[in-house]
Amino acid sequence: MHDYRIRTATPEDLDGARSVMLDTVYRDFGTGYVPRWHGDIVDPEGAYLRSARHTLLVAVDGRDGQVVATAALDSRGPAHPPNPRALAERYPSGRTAQLRRVYVRPEHRRRGLARQLVARLLDFAAADGGYHSVYLHTDPAVPGAEAFWRSLGEVVCDERAESGGGERVVHFEVAMRRQPYPGGVINGNDNHVICAASRS
Repeated sequence: MHDYRIRTATPEDLDGARSVMLDTVYRDFGTGYVPRWHGDIVDPEGAYLRSARHTLLVAVDGRDGQVVATAALDSRGPAHPPNPRALAERYPSGRTAQLRRVYVRPEHRRRGLARQLVARLLDFAAADGGYHSVYLHTDPAVPGAEAFWRSLGEVVCDERAESGGGERVVHFEVAMRRQPYPGGVINGNDNHVICAASRS
């Protein structure tokens, strides 16, 4: 049985966190490092540690002290482009906590680490007091990613279903902890954003 410690990343954790992130974008996403999408991976200190409204969490294996999982949050909403305009308008920067880089090394998956990391990020967002919503997007081609996020949030835009193609991206909203939605879920009928109609 593994013993994991989840904590806010320190400068000493950044090399290990960067390694988890880069391994994930190369192995799971198949894109490799793309500067316009992954700048925060190269500079996680600037992206997550310098602002009191941002955070980077790590899960550390208690046996060897290695970083085996990451999860981050920042105050930047989804940009348009490449995201649909309606999403950028609904989730503006400054008021939106965007979950990012929730990555777990394959040999440490299926142990509840991602769920624990997300719970801590939601606590962080609630404690901030300035966030009105929690947003994220995921690549459904990554094994387990879509099912995991569907268990925690509500789809607000599935670009695969839009006419005209869209990107291979599914966008989610996760309920804020301080204002839980009835039944703990968001009403999908009220929450769904029409993706393609507002792409231009």
